[in-house]
Amino acid sequence: MFIIGLRVSLSPPRDEPIRFNRQRGKMYAYNFKYCWWNPFATWKVETVSYDWSQVRAERWSQNGALPNGGFVIKWGVMLSIVAPGTNNVIDRFPLGIMADEHTWAYICTYMQKGPSALPPPGEPKDHDDVLWCEFALRLAPKVNWPVDMDLESRTAP
Repeated sequence: MFIIGLRVSLSPPRDEPIRFNRQRGKMYAYNFKYCWWNPFATWKVETVSYDWSQVRAERWSQNGALPNGGFVIKWGVMLSIVAPGTNNVIDRFPLGIMADEHTWAYICTYMQKGPSALPPPGEPKDHDDVLWCEFALRLAPKVNWPVDMDLESRTAP
């Protein structure tokens, strides 16, 4: 059980960033694929790109009581990728825990009207920068985009 717990803690990457390239009209995702019921299966990072026209957002929330008498409320936005011309979902990516409809509206405004239609963003996040006390994240693999996808997601066509 200790080895399984160690693998579950150290196998996922430090972050699963999503990039939006307005000039290309694409979304790029750094997606960790794992099998929750089989800890001995092969777990891997899969980098994918989809056209912006295929991206939809789904808001979710979860409320529940804890065994100790507490109560937990979580919410977020899941990005769903649909097959072209349909509403059949072919893939999903978490936009983030505690992300809300304002985050999705910001992304949509950026992709449709450009950065000039938005307030200036904050400092970019370094996905490999973790706190000193987050030991499992310090040992987890760093975010490493494939070279060709990294260049494509950062440049215009």
